[in-house]
Amino acid sequence: MALGATGFNADYMARTTSAPAVAIFRAREDAEPSAARLSARGFSAIIAPVVELHGTDASPPDERFDFVLATSAKAFLFGSEAVLAAARGLPLYLVGEKTAAGARARGVSPVGDAAADVAELIPRLQGVSGHALYIAGRDRRPDLEAALAGRVTTLVVYEARARDGWSAEEARAVANASAAVHYSERGAALAARFAESAGIAAAFRYGPHVCLSRQVAGPLAAFGAARVLWPRTLREEAVFDTLESALADYGAK
Repeated sequence: MALGATGFNADYMARTTSAPAVAIFRAREDAEPSAARLSARGFSAIIAPVVELHGTDASPPDERFDFVLATSAKAFLFGSEAVLAAARGLPLYLVGEKTAAGARARGVSPVGDAAADVAELIPRLQGVSGHALYIAGRDRRPDLEAALAGRVTTLVVYEARARDGWSAEEARAVANASAAVHYSERGAALAARFAESAGIAAAFRYGPHVCLSRQVAGPLAAFGAARVLWPRTLREEAVFDTLESALADYGAK
């Protein structure tokens, strides 16, 4: 990124004996595990969040539910005791082992193994009758709710609020990163906006930017980023594989 349009290759090659720095813009709670996984691959991580997570203090609706759904561990991190009490004793269907661990930590037991993703969870629910309580965040994909149609009530227990911008120290760090990874369309758009307001837009555009999907890449392409990439599968490991290839390509030029 902010290594300038001149000297990027020379600077990158000069630093191949050290850990290339990769900027992450997720909320800190999400960024820290990603940073640890990047470190295991030989990168150093720059955490410069564009959002902060906050609980909504939502109370469970006064309805009867037959089962509970959650796709993020944050549902249990931010869910109130009243929400958790409503979930206890009901069949719980989850996405992700991290979500399952978060549920167990709050005394809620899932049904069987967690699904790998929403696409895997939806067929499992076809034989489940009744009405579902979906404990979720405000920003989410609509796939699960669409699949259940009128059989689900969504309770928003947390939300990601945009920060006003990066601190001067965060902006300098982002400006000197070798690359960046992006996990959401909103996060990518905010990162571009923050770069503009911090006066590092030209450096930010230089790339490479590796995104979870083509949709996530959209705001970066619109911002004029020089190199925006994404893997074929919606997996963080695939994002990191693409990142390694992108940096190797730069180093080889």
